Amino acid sequence: MPEAIKEGAASGGLSAAAAAARLKADGYNELPRPEQRGFMRILFEVVCQPMFALLIGGGVVYLLLGDRIEALLLLGFATLSVAITIVQESRSERVLEALRNLASPRATVIRDGRRIQIAGREVVCGDLIVISEGDRVAADATLLSAHDLLLDESLLTGESVPVRKMAPEAGAAPAAKHLDPVPGGEDLPYVFAGTLVVRGTGNALVHATAARSEMGKIGHALHTIETEQPSLQKQIGVFVRNFAIIGGVVGVGAVLLFGFLRGSWLQAMLGGIALGMSLLPEEFPLVMAVFMAMGAWRISQARVLTRRASAIETLGATTVLCTDKTGTLTENRMTLVAMLRAEESWNPGAAPVSGGLQETLAAARAACPAEPTDPMDVAVHTLFARQFPALADAAAPRLLRAYGLRQDLLAVANVMAGEAEGTGVAYAKGALKAIAQICRLPEDQFARIRVQQDQLADQGFRVLAVAKSAVLTLKSVQELPESPCDIKFEYVGLIAFADPLRANVPAAVAECRAAGIRVVMITGDYPATACAIGRQAGIDASAVLDGDAIEAMSDDQLAVGVKTTSIFARIRPNQKLRIVQSLKARGEVVAMTGDGVNDAPAIKAAHIGIAMGGRGTDVAREASAIVLLDDDFGSIVKTIRLGRRIYDNLRKAIEYIVAVHIPIAGLALLPLLLGLPLMLTPIHIAFLEMVIDPACSVVLEAEGEEDDVMQRPPRDPASPLLRTNRVVWAVLQGVIVLAILATILISAARLGMADDDLRALVFVSLVLMNMGLILVNRSFKASLIRAFLSPNRSLWILLGSVSVLLTIAVAWHPAQSLFHFGQLHWDDLGFSVLAGLACLLLLEGIKSQWFRFGRGARTGRTSGDA
Repeated sequence: MPEAIKEGAASGGLSAAAAAARLKADGYNELPRPEQRGFMRILFEVVCQPMFALLIGGGVVYLLLGDRIEALLLLGFATLSVAITIVQESRSERVLEALRNLASPRATVIRDGRRIQIAGREVVCGDLIVISEGDRVAADATLLSAHDLLLDESLLTGESVPVRKMAPEAGAAPAAKHLDPVPGGEDLPYVFAGTLVVRGTGNALVHATAARSEMGKIGHALHTIETEQPSLQKQIGVFVRNFAIIGGVVGVGAVLLFGFLRGSWLQAMLGGIALGMSLLPEEFPLVMAVFMAMGAWRISQARVLTRRASAIETLGATTVLCTDKTGTLTENRMTLVAMLRAEESWNPGAAPVSGGLQETLAAARAACPAEPTDPMDVAVHTLFARQFPALADAAAPRLLRAYGLRQDLLAVANVMAGEAEGTGVAYAKGALKAIAQICRLPEDQFARIRVQQDQLADQGFRVLAVAKSAVLTLKSVQELPESPCDIKFEYVGLIAFADPLRANVPAAVAECRAAGIRVVMITGDYPATACAIGRQAGIDASAVLDGDAIEAMSDDQLAVGVKTTSIFARIRPNQKLRIVQSLKARGEVVAMTGDGVNDAPAIKAAHIGIAMGGRGTDVAREASAIVLLDDDFGSIVKTIRLGRRIYDNLRKAIEYIVAVHIPIAGLALLPLLLGLPLMLTPIHIAFLEMVIDPACSVVLEAEGEEDDVMQRPPRDPASPLLRTNRVVWAVLQGVIVLAILATILISAARLGMADDDLRALVFVSLVLMNMGLILVNRSFKASLIRAFLSPNRSLWILLGSVSVLLTIAVAWHPAQSLFHFGQLHWDDLGFSVLAGLACLLLLEGIKSQWFRFGRGARTGRTSGDA
């Protein structure tokens, strides 16, 4: 063993100081991330955007015209636009980096003699790591102890068959074939980063991390969070393509029209650039990047990690939420509350455990790991220590073999060394059916015990049966059979645990029901226990299907059964997958929670896979789209609520972008058609972009949820981002604003207003109406007063900043010259304000009627698309 890591083995774990020093010296236990976007890459991508090219082109044209100040100002706007975009993109990258750190595999290590959980990237050489079923090994390590340990090393070897791992005998030197740690092969004492623990537990000493591990040597890259939504990207691509085609055709046409009719090709170029800028949908990519990154960040604030941003879109369409019971609906805080054996019984209010129940408790404790982590094992140890403190402090017998939970036998067993040399005693606990099988119970005895179990389960208790073998004569551990079924056990009693329902679950279930989401409980517990907890939670318990019934059903029969059943009990992991597939076949959009290795197929098959972050295994997290960091059902409902809010706000931003570009494009084109001087030049468009960019990517992203966000049915996943009525509404807003502005422009021009004064009047009116569009699009249905009262600090910062800049532009003489503004008199300003206010009130009035009519015309799931 290398000298550098002997400290961890000798001391029972590194000290925190030693681990920190080693982390500083060796670096984090992670591989390079070539996909990370740095400042220069973001800068390059922004500079390559068409809008930047148009701003630069406008600056060049101004220079050719001899307007140096205008050219410098336009280039300044270009720089400011680039800076804003870089800041927003960099913020998104920082958010994604924080989410990647949350998503990294975790590791359980022993430091300073205590077992703690840390991020896998913080594991260092010399750490003592604890691995158990379902874990993804964090680093290459040498086993110090192992119990029934089986690892899937297919990531490194390509072999799909798991291999058994064994720790070397105490004091024995490793065989020659063990000197080089390489993946593959049975009974080797080495485990490797990235491999999966299929079964068993073990302690191992880390000898290689990061690029020095076997995974690092063959160049596997760290999985990253997806930052784009394919379906949304496709729809956004259609918007961008259509806008670009329209902008290109109209821009070229405007240049030709202005050039041939007026003979000034440089002025024509300015007009064409302004028109191109007004139609170019450069906000769309920015909106997508910011909304997806900030959406994932907002969801993480609810203690939920979004590993795949596509889940944000799907959340609002969820129709069925499949959830586990233990730890998700309940607190996962088990207490042993009852024991039964023949006619004897015990509960916490009774006298101390006595008689045959002492044997029951002792056997249950012996069937648990010596260092329990499962809540029920902890509860057994706790009660045993309280009832028999002297025995609890005594050294436990040596463990000869541990049998883990298997699909064909829902029980665990430990074989402990007996008092006499060469003997052993086996202890088992698990489902009554499994214990009855290994005890070979007669039917009549099994039926009597089953009645006792059902009485306990009806109270919402989780019930396990306990068994003990006679003394076994063993010449060696190798004589023990491969399955506990080959050991003769004797039934010694039932133990019952209470796991209280989380306080927020009934309200969360009711919220789901109001949102048109059916909550389905899928648990390995007994039907009576599941129904008791389901009734407390508010889940429909009128029908229940157990694993045996599902096993006997065809796929068509199961598809009928899942339509009316909300509680599934005694379910095995492969049956979870069948349930999910049946629900999907019925057209449901399914969210599925899980925590174990065998839950991964069902999690991956669901539209939204949800893994438990606290008790969940790494493989379950990797198969999931969402990870609950606190394993709380209420967090799932918060996530659905946030997902609906994010999707709503994304649509608001898109509608605003469509609406605001129509009057800008109209004012860029209308003077060319009417023979009037240009009202909007690239400088004015750049100023407007300083309003539009933060409005759609910051202000509307920060908008609160709609009042009915959890009272409407789920959105149809096949529906487009903007339905026809929403597109028409966005276009109508833009047309109304353009009509009012065109009326102002034509009327003032006929009254003989000077060109610069006219430009100032029209521009101020446009900016004020743009601010009105932001207010109108803050909410789908809320009144203007309620929208004003609803908090959004970003909105008021933006409106305040725009008001100050607009005042400077129209009142400060140097700014007036730069924008080619004349003197805006008080009556002109008052007229602009009144026009903006009238436009705002008109749009609000139309909006209230529009959406009232739209809601009445929609039925079914499409009504979820507000």
